[in-house]
Amino acid sequence: MAEISNGMPAADLAGVRWRKSAHSNPSGNCVEVAGLPDGGVAVRNSHHPAGPALIYSRGEIAAFILGAKDGEFDDLAF
Repeated sequence: MAEISNGMPAADLAGVRWRKSAHSNPSGNCVEVAGLPDGGVAVRNSHHPAGPALIYSRGEIAAFILGAKDGEFDDLAF
């Protein structure tokens, strides 16, 4: 695997398993995530699977998920 860096082509993340929420819409406009060997998480747009991946550390993604569970981002949902 290539050196992992923010904004790298998602296609360079060979061997990771991309997945999306079961709540994703049927038109395919989805955010996909993949766990990384160091515990971080890569995020990509399903419409551009070879496009850039945003890379988050384990702590960054944990803070985001906890905030989402606490409803801190509910104002962003439809």
